[in-house]
Amino acid sequence: ATLDAQSKVGTFVEIKNSTIGERSKVPHLSYIGDTTIGRGVNLGAGAITANYDDLAKHRTEIGDEVHSGSHNVFVAPVRIGDGAKTGAGAVIRKDVPPGALALSVAPQRNIEGWVENNRPGTAAAEVAARARSAQEADDGEQEQDG
Repeated sequence: ATLDAQSKVGTFVEIKNSTIGERSKVPHLSYIGDTTIGRGVNLGAGAITANYDDLAKHRTEIGDEVHSGSHNVFVAPVRIGDGAKTGAGAVIRKDVPPGALALSVAPQRNIEGWVENNRPGTAAAEVAARARSAQEADDGEQEQDG
């Protein structure tokens, strides 16, 4: 691995066959293999470049001034364009154009009552039921006041 001037590597990071550009940061808990990282890049904690597909190793190219969210997986071969951003938890399987924001995590969906319905009798179900009752009572009082 090659670390250019003022680049920084955090704790519990493994880097193989890769170049880290000037002023770029690879945080803790990351694996960077067969990757070229440009200048001024900030990878979020837990970044992984998945470079092996069971047959061969492939390269990941990350351009200049790229910022990634925490826990991103870059599935090689893939190129992240200059100035691009990636959202937290994203699995990047396709090239990201320069200046683009790449998101791959579905919007959050809350399934009300799931714990009570699927884990009845557990401590979590009991506290959830109490909290739901308190919330409903609170909502009822607000309706009467309003």
